[in-house]
Order: sequence, then structure tokens, then C-alpha cells
Amino acid sequence: MMQTGTKIEGISVAKLHSSNDKLPEAMKELDKWKKLCELADLEKSTLLLQSMDSEAEKKQIQKEPADLIEAQEQLKEKFIEKMQGIQKENTDLEKTIQDLSRKLQKLQQELEAKQAETTSLQQRFKIRVVIPEKRVKFTEAVKDEEEYEEYQNIKGIFTITQRPSFVLRGGQALITFEEEKVADQILRLAKCSVACDTVKMDVKPRQIPLGPSVKFEVHLEVSKRTIKFSQAPLNQDEDRMRDRLEISFSKPSQGGGELDRVDYDKKTGTGIITFLKTGVAENLSLKRKHCVNAGREVMVDVAPSYDFQLKKFQTFSGVPKRTVLLDGIRDELDEEDLQDHLEIHFQKPSNYGGEVETIKYISKKELTAFFSEDLSEMEA
Repeated sequence: MMQTGTKIEGISVAKLHSSNDKLPEAMKELDKWKKLCELADLEKSTLLLQSMDSEAEKKQIQKEPADLIEAQEQLKEKFIEKMQGIQKENTDLEKTIQDLSRKLQKLQQELEAKQAETTSLQQRFKIRVVIPEKRVKFTEAVKDEEEYEEYQNIKGIFTITQRPSFVLRGGQALITFEEEKVADQILRLAKCSVACDTVKMDVKPRQIPLGPSVKFEVHLEVSKRTIKFSQAPLNQDEDRMRDRLEISFSKPSQGGGELDRVDYDKKTGTGIITFLKTGVAENLSLKRKHCVNAGREVMVDVAPSYDFQLKKFQTFSGVPKRTVLLDGIRDELDEEDLQDHLEIHFQKPSNYGGEVETIKYISKKELTAFFSEDLSEMEA
């Protein structure tokens, strides 16, 4: 038994020595595996991190289409909102254009009415002016400066004559003969029997009652070196404002020129500017406005400087010698036909008539007839 035990112990010791020899190698192997495990853990961590990054990227990628769709919806809403705003602006603009068109049409109608009224007034108050021809000749040269300045002004004499008028009523006619004696013969008759087709009527010739009229002369003198101004500021010192006016009206860039004199009334904001040379005043008068720097730029009204006098005022009451009023005409025929019958009747010498220059008959309405001086009589 003892021998057997010893053998076993010897074998164990030999194995123990063999195991001790392999221990360093096992330790090395263990370190190696530890390192490999650490590397594996590191790799695992890296892979986990990469996996997490990939998930984040995946979620980001998945989120981007949704963000794009949301952004697209927002842009679509903004576009629709903007289009609605543009459509509203277009609607408002069309409405404004329509309003302006209506206003323009209304103003055009008012303008046409005013133009028609102006034409009517011009015809009603038209003044016929005959300018006679005059022969002129050179007499003498200008002697002094005052006389020269007087010749520089524009002078004119206008004769104004009020045209007498007569209101022609329904059932009346005015007839003008070429000769006075014919009208005088007709006026001597109490009545004239006029044949109109199957109808015969008695008309009464009468003299035309005209009211008094006036005649006068307007002597006008316009200065070629002086202009008037108004609407100047009233809140400026008088001397300072006079200097401002002189500076503004003397600038050639504004149409001005060298000044001779400045007269200014602070109470009314008006005055007179006199230039050294002619031509400047005329150009400024045509503009009607002039800019003056009075601390701030203001526009003053500019007008020509002129003087006028009324002379030879006369009143007169004229009597038309070649025109006769026919009264008591019955409305039996058409107005034009009846007028033709009247003209035919009074052209016949057998009816004490003669050559008719003009005739006007009205049946119902009223008409105003104007008379002027008989030029044929003046020439004779």
C-alpha cells in the first residue's frame, strides 16, 4: 500500500511541475484573450454607436420628407394667401378704375356743358371789332429816356359797342330788305294780306322797339418792363422779403433778369417788379407763377402790369331802318313753308315789297335777335 501511494505522489509531483511550466503560457494566453475581449467589447461599442448613429440618420432621413411636405404645405398656404391678397388688390384696383372712369366721364360731361355754355356766352356777348388800316410815317427820333420808355410800352385803343337785342316771340317774324325805302313802304301799311296755299292771313308790319345801348373806348397801356406779383408771405420782415424778391426775380435760371426797382407792400403781400430790359417781364407774365425763396420755397402769382382808361362813353338808341317786325302770324303751315310764303309775298313790288336780304319766322318758341351797325350805310 505504501509503495503504491508513493508512486502516485511521484506522478502528482511530476504533473505539478509540468503544470507550473505551462502557467506563464496560460497567463499570456489569458492576457491575449483579455485583450481580444477588450477589442471585441470596443468593436461592439463602436458597432453599437454606429448602429445608434445609423438609427438617428435613418430617423432623420425619415423625418426629412415629412419636413419637406410640411414646408411645402406652408409654402402652399402662403402662396394661396398671397394670391388672395393679389386678387383682392386687383379687385380694389378695378373698382378704383371704374370709379375714376365714372368721375372722368362726369367731368367730361361737365366740361362739354361748360364749353357749350362758354360758346353760347361768347356768341351772346360777342364784340365785333373792325380794325381800320392806318398809314404811318417816321416823324422824329426819341429825344430823352422818359420818352423812350413811353414808346417801349404796348398801347391799344378798343371801341366797345353793346349790340342791341330784340326778343322774337311765337307768331312773329323779322324781315330785312336790301333798301330802306322798301321797309318804309311796308311800315306805312296797316296790314298785309299774305296768301299761303288755300289760306289767307293778315299780318301787321311794325317798327322794332330797341332798348338803349352803350358805346365806349378802352385805352390800354401794357408795360414791357414791369410786372405785378401777389400771394407773397406776410410773416416775413419787409426789408428781408424785399431782398428775397430781388434775388429770386433777378436769377436768369428762373427766367429773371437785372432789376431796376422792387416795390413791396407787406400788408397785402403784393408788389411791382421793374426790370432794366424789356422781354423779361413778358416771359415771366406768361408763366403766371414764380418761385421765391423766403426761408422756404413759395410760389407767387405773376401778372402783367397795365393801365387802362374808359373814354368816349356814349349811350344811344338805334332804330333799324331796313328791318320790319311782322306780327299776328297764325300757325297754319309748317314753319319753313310759312316763312317761304312770307318771303315770296314781300319780294313782289306789287305788294309794295322788294329784294329780301334775310327773314326769320318762329311759330311758338322765343328767339333773341341781335342787331349791329349797318355797314352798308357806313360805307355809303
